[in-house]
Amino acid sequence: MNQKSFIPKDGWQGLKENFSADALSGFLVFLLALPLSLGIAKASEFPPIYGLLTAMIGGIIVSFIAGSPLTIKGPAAGLIVIVAGSVHELGHGNAELGWHLALGAVVVAGIIQVLFGVLKLGKFSDIFPLSAVHGMLAAIGIIIMSKQIHILAGVTPLTLDGKAMVEPLELLALLKTTIPNFFAHKEVALIGLTSLTIVFGWPRLKVNFLKRIPAPLVVLVVSIFMAMAFGMKNTGNFKPLLTFDKGFFDILGVNVSFEGFQQTGTFIKYVIMFALVGSLEALLTVKAIDMMDPYKRKSNYNKDLMAVGFGNILAGIFGGLPMISEVARSSANVNAGGRTRWANFFHGIFIFIFLIFAVSFSNLIPMTALAAMLIGVGWKLAHPKEFGHMFKIGADQLVVFLVTIVVTLMSDLLIGIGLGIITEIILHLFRGVGFKNLFKARYKVDHQVIHVEGAIVFTNYLKLQKSLQTFDLSQQIHLDVTKCHFIDHNAIESIQQLQAEFKFNDGMLDVIGLQHFKNVHGSVHHSATRKKK
Repeated sequence: MNQKSFIPKDGWQGLKENFSADALSGFLVFLLALPLSLGIAKASEFPPIYGLLTAMIGGIIVSFIAGSPLTIKGPAAGLIVIVAGSVHELGHGNAELGWHLALGAVVVAGIIQVLFGVLKLGKFSDIFPLSAVHGMLAAIGIIIMSKQIHILAGVTPLTLDGKAMVEPLELLALLKTTIPNFFAHKEVALIGLTSLTIVFGWPRLKVNFLKRIPAPLVVLVVSIFMAMAFGMKNTGNFKPLLTFDKGFFDILGVNVSFEGFQQTGTFIKYVIMFALVGSLEALLTVKAIDMMDPYKRKSNYNKDLMAVGFGNILAGIFGGLPMISEVARSSANVNAGGRTRWANFFHGIFIFIFLIFAVSFSNLIPMTALAAMLIGVGWKLAHPKEFGHMFKIGADQLVVFLVTIVVTLMSDLLIGIGLGIITEIILHLFRGVGFKNLFKARYKVDHQVIHVEGAIVFTNYLKLQKSLQTFDLSQQIHLDVTKCHFIDHNAIESIQQLQAEFKFNDGMLDVIGLQHFKNVHGSVHHSATRKKK
């Protein structure tokens, strides 16, 4: 029986048929999600236990209404910068107040995400140029590391007025003070460096059995034993250990406040960022996991967006972080053999069980260990290979990538990705794409052939995509681009994904004339300008 003929059943029958595979995968994902959810919440200036609350809601509740069978819902490192910024700005340095006010923005953003799904706007994830999206994620990675390197050494960066420092450029500048004094708190630094070694070294192990154990779990266990051996304790203003002030049943209750709307401009800014960046990250994850799915199932993007929005409404009301379909945990689910949405459900159940006993772990987990995990996450987002990959696609894409990073570091994510998109459009205009052609693809349909003229770019691709998707995917369809003078790499990647869908359904999408396009390195698979004859 091939994978195409065997598609795991969903619903209650699926629970029975796939119980062992999904329960095991859910447990393995839980082991990864546990320390990351705590670390993400702490880095976001939220009470750490509420990171677990979001993961629990994402698993136990959202799994039943999600449009994607394999993605894991929960708090994401990609939103740390936005969440921490909302707490700081809305609370004016008062973390407790900022948390309650930020929750109001999370709830409103969740409502907007539900509306995005109802209006079937999931498809608009394709209009964001990949170079700008990767630039946004790289900037987030740099910002995460800029804060967590200080935490690794047991230092909490403060501004001159004693408030938590959040500006990434200031945090990066402060490294010149933190690094020379890295061992001021020797035990903290040793635990931090050991944890960092595990984060980066564990995936390189040659023993497959050990590699299956999530590195964050190893960090958690090793760091707890080291802290106990050192006799580490929270004393006065020096608090190197994570503390759960309340247990699960103590935290249940409404924590949201909508008084932040009185700061209208700031409140709306964060609502937009939660809704826009959260939706974009969630949709990109669903798209990536669909490509990894061994059964090649097609997720319902709009339904999944509504599910994430509903989850954010619930999480925001009760005090949790905003959630998305999270890529690291979702990838782990696929690799662990998860088959259906029940894997996400079981991950939530295990989180719930831990939450009941969470208070027993109070004053055991070193903050520096969580910082090491987040540095690992930040490094993956801003890996040097990303810069090389962008240059390989084309020097113009590297420019868009760098503009997005620099502007984000100097201002915020919304302005950063906005200017990244504008830069991409300006570069397309210089490449000879007419202004009208930017937003309207010129094509005609002749039976089984679609003839395209002019240019295919990220801003005009959606209508062309809609026409291609009207055909039966089991048919042979021809896309003729011989009269195009420019195709950007975003459009080419989207076309290639559509080709894979046709192929899986025993059809074929034949792109005529693609061989006439190349980037500066000669590849026909990336952003392309027509070769001169």
